[in-house]
Formats: sequence, C-alpha cells, structure tokens
Amino acid sequence: MKISDLNSNEYHAYFQTYLEKVNDLPLLDLLINGKLETINFFKNIPTSKLEYRYKENKWTIKEILIHIIDTERVFNYRALQFARSKNPNLEGFDENEFVLNADLNTRTIDSILQEYSIVRDASIVLFKNFSEDSLKRIGKASNNSLSVRAAGFLICGHETHHKEVIGERYL
Repeated sequence: MKISDLNSNEYHAYFQTYLEKVNDLPLLDLLINGKLETINFFKNIPTSKLEYRYKENKWTIKEILIHIIDTERVFNYRALQFARSKNPNLEGFDENEFVLNADLNTRTIDSILQEYSIVRDASIVLFKNFSEDSLKRIGKASNNSLSVRAAGFLICGHETHHKEVIGERYL
C-alpha cells in the first residue's frame, strides 16, 4: 500500500500538506526508513541548538521531537481504534498542552531518541499486522474522517514537516 492508493475521503483536507511530503513508497518502508533518517537528523544537531527558540513562545528542538513522538502515539491509537471498533469517534488532543507537560528539563536528547525509536518500532509492528481490510477502515477524529492507512502516512508526513521546519528556522 502506497500513498497513491489513498482516496480523498480517507482524511481531512487539513492533512493534505503533510501527505504531500510523503514519497509514494510502501508505508512500512516509509516508517522503517524514516526512523533511521530521523534519528540521524536529530543526532547531528549541535547540543547548543536543542533548547533554542527562534522566537518567543515557539518550541525548542527537543520539544518538537517530543511532539513528533506524542503525535505518532496519537495516530497509532486512532489507527488501532478505527481498525478494531465500530464507528469510533475520537476527540482531538492539545499538542501545546502535551509539550508543556512533557517535563523536558531533565531529559537528554539520547533519552528522547530512545523513546522515539521504541514508539516507531511499535508503529511498524502495528501497521505491519493490520489486514488490508483493516487498513481501509475509517473512523472519526475531531469530527473528521480518517482511515487507518491514512493515519500511518500522516505519521510520516508530520515527521517530515517538522524536520523541514527545524532545518529552515533553527539550524
């Protein structure tokens, strides 16, 4: 399954910008390759930049990485709910509140990357074991339609988006 297999009714138009960042490769390849690319990307950022804010009230690079992890967990939960329950309608989440409560003052970049790696491994196993029928199931999140497979591609596109932002505004 590739992103070109998605239909426009499988996701809200808001997510189009994230999906446009995803190459037309099988989802599992994107998740596996994205893991290695993202770990290398963050490991190559100078330590002095990890807590830098390019503007007041903007997230630091460490906060962006935590946001990527939190969002991946949320999309995994949505995918699981949509694949295994009837007519799920899930609420959204406040990403700013999540980051605010992440208590990053005591976290090293290595500990955050370890968490990222574990979450990504869980994503790979989750999507690897969905059946073709499950991948096409659609539920609602924040009152918008989302398919299981679109949630997987959004994990990849969202991650790419934030790495691009870091490259443009932080480095």
